[in-house]
Amino acid sequence: MQGNVRPETMERITTPALAEAFIDQQVRELRAQIGDKKVLLALSGGVDSSVVAALLIKAVGQQLVCVHVNHGLLRKGEPEQVIEVFRNQMNANLVYVDAVDRFLDKLAGVADPERKRKIIGAEFIRVFEEEARKQDGIEFLAQGTIYPDILESDGVKAHHNVGGLPEDLKFELVEPVKLLFKDEVRVVGKALGLPDNMVFRQPFPGPGLGVRCLGAITRDRLEAVRESDAILREEFAKNGLEGKVWQYFTAVPDFRSVGVKDGKRTFAYPVIIRAVNTTDAMTATVEDVPFELLQHITKRITSEVENVNRVLYDLTPKPCATIEWE
Repeated sequence: MQGNVRPETMERITTPALAEAFIDQQVRELRAQIGDKKVLLALSGGVDSSVVAALLIKAVGQQLVCVHVNHGLLRKGEPEQVIEVFRNQMNANLVYVDAVDRFLDKLAGVADPERKRKIIGAEFIRVFEEEARKQDGIEFLAQGTIYPDILESDGVKAHHNVGGLPEDLKFELVEPVKLLFKDEVRVVGKALGLPDNMVFRQPFPGPGLGVRCLGAITRDRLEAVRESDAILREEFAKNGLEGKVWQYFTAVPDFRSVGVKDGKRTFAYPVIIRAVNTTDAMTATVEDVPFELLQHITKRITSEVENVNRVLYDLTPKPCATIEWE
């Protein structure tokens, strides 16, 4: 697959057989492109970078160096899943970077959403550059670019925040899924043996939980977002909503209210639940979650999550609201 234009004759990858044919073709092309050199990949754990990692492991094995940067803004269990799937199950050459304190120190006191996004993106590039310079013999940079990225950016989009690497590194790009749509990437990921909760992971913003810990990020509210989000995802899965609802998450704003717990006055944060359906992300409707389930989730969050005493449900469609709060 050469160039950035998807051929009109290219068949949509909708079945395991078509996915296997695509994988075989990509393995041949990747081996021809990379040869005996090394390739570097920023592995976020999202579907695009995970599928690229699995393809490259199949094609060149230990010549792939995966770098997973834990910036402290991932959902509960995601760094552990990356290590389990890629290092323990697929024997990947995986570099794990614990940069939690580094990111949170940079973000301390920053409330403006755009400033937060820029800090997270810039710091990611710096961390990734540092790790890249520690490696010897890297000549290629793999990216999880997919076809909508190309259509939206009129060229190859810098995906996963690694597009700002210094030019002196002189990496040649490797983009094996750049002509696929997201649904096709998922079919390929399934054929490669990746777990369903990785392949069918719902959309997740680049800055992660940084834009769901509203306002200036604090460690207590960030943990409240992470824990409440885990409860929401667990309950949606138990009650048949995991595949039905397009996107669902929690957010925690930067204010507190009075409450009562165990007969004592509390002054704690609210958790906001957001659950929406959409086909194109340009408009979105709110999922009609059964009230009994909302009550159950509320009880779990307020009893299990520290520093929380209220749960709110966002009823606003897009427009006039956006899907994310920041």
